[in-house]
Formats: sequence, C-alpha cells, structure tokens
Amino acid sequence: MLKISFKFLTVTCCMFFVCKSYGQDTTARPIAKIWDLAACLQYAKEHNITLRSLKLDLETARQNQLLAKAAVLPDLYGSASQSVNHYNQATGTNGNNLNYSGSYGVSSAWTLFQGGYLKTNIKQQELLVQSSSLSIMETANSVDLQIAQAYLNILVDKESIIYNKDLVTTSTAQLEQIKRQFAAGSVAKKDVAQFEAQLATDKFNLNAAENAERNDKIALRTILQLPALREFDVVKPDTLSNATSTISLNTLQDYALANRPEVKNAELGTQIADLALSKAKSGYLPTLSLGAGVGTSYARDPSYNAFRQFDNNFYQQAGLTLSIPIFTKRQNKTNVSLAKIQVEQSKLTLENTKSTLALTTESAYNNMQNATSQYAAAAEQVKYNQELYRIANQELKVGVLNAVDFYQQRNLYVQATQSFIQAKYNAALAAKIYEFYYGVPFKL
Repeated sequence: MLKISFKFLTVTCCMFFVCKSYGQDTTARPIAKIWDLAACLQYAKEHNITLRSLKLDLETARQNQLLAKAAVLPDLYGSASQSVNHYNQATGTNGNNLNYSGSYGVSSAWTLFQGGYLKTNIKQQELLVQSSSLSIMETANSVDLQIAQAYLNILVDKESIIYNKDLVTTSTAQLEQIKRQFAAGSVAKKDVAQFEAQLATDKFNLNAAENAERNDKIALRTILQLPALREFDVVKPDTLSNATSTISLNTLQDYALANRPEVKNAELGTQIADLALSKAKSGYLPTLSLGAGVGTSYARDPSYNAFRQFDNNFYQQAGLTLSIPIFTKRQNKTNVSLAKIQVEQSKLTLENTKSTLALTTESAYNNMQNATSQYAAAAEQVKYNQELYRIANQELKVGVLNAVDFYQQRNLYVQATQSFIQAKYNAALAAKIYEFYYGVPFKL
C-alpha cells in the first residue's frame, strides 16, 4: 500500500509540474490586444498563409537546384539477387534436388556530355530560386498595402466615432434646451420634434460608425489571419503626417523600374525562358555517358561453396555509350518551338510589368497631389463652417435663429467635418503609398 501510494503521489506531482510548465509556455507569448502598424506588418510577414506557401515554394526551388547540381555527378547502385530452384530428377532415383543461384554487383553511370543540358539546367534552377524569393517580396508588398489601407480605415472609423459622439452630446443638450423653451412657450411643438428626430439620426450615425469600425477590424484581422479574438484594437497615433512627398515622379519611376521585385522577377523570367530554349536545343546533340560495374554470379548445387565463385566468376566491366538523336518523331523540334514561344511570352510579360508599374506610380503621384489639395480645401471648409456653426448655436440659445436655419448650418458643418476626416487620412495614405514605391516602408 505504501508503494502504491508513493507511486500515485509521484505521478500526480509530475503531472502537476508538466501541466504548470505547459500553461506557462502557452501564456508566455499571448497574442496582443492592441496593435500598431509596425506590429501588423511584422505579424503578416511571419503568419500570412500566402507568404508561408510561397516560402515553401522557395524551399522546393532550392531542392530542385540541389538536384540539378547533383545530376553532373556519377551515380552508384548495388544489386543482389538469390534464388532457389527445386526439381525432381527425370531419371534415376526419385529424390528431390535443389539448385541455388545468385548474382551480386555494383554499377555506376556518369553522364559526360548531354549537349550542355546539365549546366544549363543548373543555371536555370538558380534563377528559379531567385524568382521564388522575388515572388515572396512581391506578395509581401501587396500585403503591406492591404494592411496599411485597412489600418487607416480603422483610424477613420475611430475619428468618426469621436465626432459622432460629440454630435450626440450636443444634440442631447440642444434637445433639453428646446424643451425648456417649449415649456416657456417660446417655440412650437414641431421644433421639439425636429430636435428629437435629429438626436435619433445622430445616434444612428454613431451606431453606423461603430459598426464600420468592427467590420474594418475584421477586415484587418482577415489580412493578418489572426484567430478569433474577443479584444482587438489598433493604436491611434498622436499625430498624422499629411506632408506631400518631395520625391519627383521621374526619380521615383527610375528607382521603381530598377528595384521593384515585380520588375526584377519579370527580367528573371526572360532569362529563365532563354535557358529553357537552350535546354530544348540540346536535344539535337548527342549524349555521352560512362558506365562501369563489378559483380559475380553462380548457379550450383548445395554442395558448392558460394564464396568460392569470387575467385572463378568475378567480372569487371567499363564502357562508353554514345546516343545520337536521329529521328525523335518531332519531339525536339516541338520542344524548341514551344521554348521560343515562352521566350516571346516572357518578353511581353516584362514589357507589361514595366508599363503597369509606370502607370501605377503615376497614378499614385496624382492621387497624392489630389489628396493633398483636397485635404487643404477640407481644412479651410471645416474651419469656416465650424465658426458659422458656433455662431448658429449662440443665436439658437438667445432665440434669434429658427430651427430650420440652424439645422441648415449644422448640416453644412457635419458635411464639412466628415469630408475633413476622410481627406486627412486619404492624404496620409496617398503619400505613404507613393513613397512606398520608392522603398520607404509604411510608418505613421
């Protein structure tokens, strides 16, 4: 009983410490609840499924590269076979006989020349590894753009929520004021109803802004591919730069065409296609290989010593084999034709990539200029409408402004404020996107 109790106590203690350690490991690095833009970008680089899949493609390309390099080496195979035959004698006694036979050997083959195919294949596989790396960079850039857009959408929602909360607070105070005026008999019942309707509209708009924030957070989490979280929020920066980039369009386009991964990848595509054409042409050339082997074989009765045959039946052989393609049923010609088509296709891809990038950067430049102009105009608009709305509030309090005129001015202020919020973040995003094509990482 003492032994059983001691064993039970030992197992229980071990399970306790294992569970405690496991709990510490799982909580050591919990998923954060508050994210800044840098954390979002870094998390996506490590966890985005598309990027992880492309990284596996890169590993596949590296394995193919190693295989291509190993193809120039000789191989080495060992072989062994052993069999037993049982038969009845046709004449003489009726006894059974057994016959043993076997063969053992080692062989090697070495391709000495294959029309340059092996060396060309090595170069092509090296370029394919580089191409896979560039594909990862392309996708990472695309993911960064999506994250920046989704992140700024949430910031727009947050500012809209603050603004709509202020409107609800103001509308509530105004409704209380108009009720007091109605009780004093200075305004009609319809004026009270109008303020009540406006308060309901403001509450609806606040709810819509909060719902937009929730949806945009889901959109960002979808890009990040985060698991379901009860709490998830982003950091709102204290200040947001809306300065227009000083990089000229020509300078940026020259940099982008020389450094962007999509252009480099397209250029590699033309080189890979050229090497594929060289490989196809090598099919017209002969192949020279060296073969060698050693081995032994025997077929003897049970009384024979199997190891003695190494002295009597041991062979060695070596030879060269030359294979000359004479008629391949149009296989080589078709391969060359298809490779030439791929070369032309790769050139078109490169041309389209450069053209698309040039147009994209020009569009980004125009968007930045337009967004900056709209932001400056919106800032002026909201400035003057805010002052007019302040005056309208004062006039409403002293009873010199009716509800219709007040709400007309209020609506102008609301529209101006909404336009200003959108223009501010559009200007910031447009500038960041433009500089992103110059290699400047996203940073608020």
